[in-house]
Amino acid sequence: MIPTKDSNNPYTQDFRFDAVIIGGGHAAAEAALACARTGLKTCMLILNLDSIGLLACNPSVGGTSKGHLVKEIDALGGQMGIEADKSLIQLRMLNTSKGAAVQSLRAQIDKNKYHTNMKATLENTPNLKIKQAEAVELLTEGKKIIGVKTLYNQIYYAKAVIVAAGVYLKSNTIIGTIIEEKGPSGLARANYLSDSIQKTGHTLRRFKTGTPPRLNAKTIDYSQFEIQHGEPCYAFSAMSEKVEYNRMPCYLGYTNEHTHQIIRENIHLAPMYSGLIKGIGTRYCPSIEDKIMRFKDKSRHQFFLEPEGMDTVEVYLQGISTSLPLDVQEKIVRSIKGLENAEIMRDAYAIEYDCIDPLTLLPTLESKIIDGLYFAGQVNGTSGYEEAASQGLMAGLNASLKIRNKQPLVLGRDQAYIGVLIDDLTTKGTNEPYRMMTSRAEFRLNLRQDNADLRLTQIGYDAGLVTKDRYQKYLNKLEKIQKINSLLDKSFSPKVVNPILEEVGQPLVKSGVTLRELFKRNGIGSQHIQTMQELKDAEQDAIQQVLVTIRYEGYIARTQKNIDDIKKLEELKMPEDLDYNMLSGLRLEARQKLTKIKPLTLGQASRISGVNPADINVLILYLKTKKG
Repeated sequence: MIPTKDSNNPYTQDFRFDAVIIGGGHAAAEAALACARTGLKTCMLILNLDSIGLLACNPSVGGTSKGHLVKEIDALGGQMGIEADKSLIQLRMLNTSKGAAVQSLRAQIDKNKYHTNMKATLENTPNLKIKQAEAVELLTEGKKIIGVKTLYNQIYYAKAVIVAAGVYLKSNTIIGTIIEEKGPSGLARANYLSDSIQKTGHTLRRFKTGTPPRLNAKTIDYSQFEIQHGEPCYAFSAMSEKVEYNRMPCYLGYTNEHTHQIIRENIHLAPMYSGLIKGIGTRYCPSIEDKIMRFKDKSRHQFFLEPEGMDTVEVYLQGISTSLPLDVQEKIVRSIKGLENAEIMRDAYAIEYDCIDPLTLLPTLESKIIDGLYFAGQVNGTSGYEEAASQGLMAGLNASLKIRNKQPLVLGRDQAYIGVLIDDLTTKGTNEPYRMMTSRAEFRLNLRQDNADLRLTQIGYDAGLVTKDRYQKYLNKLEKIQKINSLLDKSFSPKVVNPILEEVGQPLVKSGVTLRELFKRNGIGSQHIQTMQELKDAEQDAIQQVLVTIRYEGYIARTQKNIDDIKKLEELKMPEDLDYNMLSGLRLEARQKLTKIKPLTLGQASRISGVNPADINVLILYLKTKKG
């Protein structure tokens, strides 16, 4: 039954929308934009408008594998890459000494500009209402979502609700022995929504993350650290014409034995070791005290000094996350050469928060329990801005597709890192904050940054999210790639080729060389190809796309064969009403996991932890028998 207004409160109001998004972070922003831009009447309910697009931890976007996610968000019509490019302090390409599959863009970001720019984008988006309010209750009718109730009894009715509450659900910040009931950066937490989520049938867990101190730049002796400048790179977004890649430098430094001794002497005061923190922390981003205790043979650990913005002296001490008491934090910082006089402007802290078990979600990020209810971001047990934004975009787009009576969009593991991320969450689940890594993507050679738009822009356009301008850029790139491909077997004279070979230290030639052969030479990059008269107008990203494809064509062909084999399993649909307990050949663990997750395809079933090849053979036999 639709709830009625509170007769005891004359100020109770109700509103009607197609979609309501709960939250204001990176997942919420992408979800709201995806809904509004595809024509839905959309509302964002945010605890605090000052938290829109907040970079509560690292003042950065991208990084290993995360850069891939940002490029994919952009290719699908999302916003993160555009805002990152507008807010750049510094841009670098990571892993340039390694293969193209693992090279990733990483940007140092002006956190205040990013927030301001994202807020302005949201405020100026048609179909989108933004409201500062605390969502306290998910309203349902049977097993269907119908809206959201706020703390002050305002009711927002909706056909779809996307929970993107980040780390705010009953969050506690912890320093030493002090626990405060608040969210990141001292903002208010969400006190009531957790209980409502649990009442809908979703299991809650407690996860933990942390952040390091922020230092006053004027109190740092930078001469003691290794300077790191930005590098000329292409931008995150295809819509960015030109980016400033080196406004300010970052610096690399190391801890020392004195630092480690201070931590060991005070480890009993660390909340993680005293038992005060109960939440499960991030495996791949440990606190400095965890690093010291786990890696006892290491004499030093690296850290980075990263500016938080162009108009502030705050410096982020990346790599020294901690929740030790304040006096110990100061001792740790000042034990490092160059930081002897450093002043801490913001103290480091740990934060615990509620999140759900993502195994209760479909691959569309819609709840298996409540129709029309979606979850995205850290509330699904992930860590990182990029992982959150990816989920927000997909949840928003799928909510929109459902309301518009269109087929859902589920990206495969062979199509995108976003597909890997969501499949891992909804098929394997996670018992700790999930972080994207290139090693998680078995087809990573095909999922490179340089071809994100070739993989995904047509999909985003067909779904109604990619704009005509963005789509035209994609078509232009296809045309440029086709032009380069048409020249691959043309022979170029030694007069043209030898200056390039000499520059990169390759043997000179006496006869003509095809462009295809030139691409396979070590050291040849897009900048060298652009010196050739026929290709002087070719754009760097188009040349890079063809260069990588030619250089790795054998590996790419083998990867494609594996993808084709796996697709055969993905095409075999599992009956939604199948009672796995009735299949006698399945092991008990497999029955339990299959019953809980209810895989949509045989391929998804094969990726469930606890389901082995023998169990899959049982399912194949069942499907063949059923078909026969």
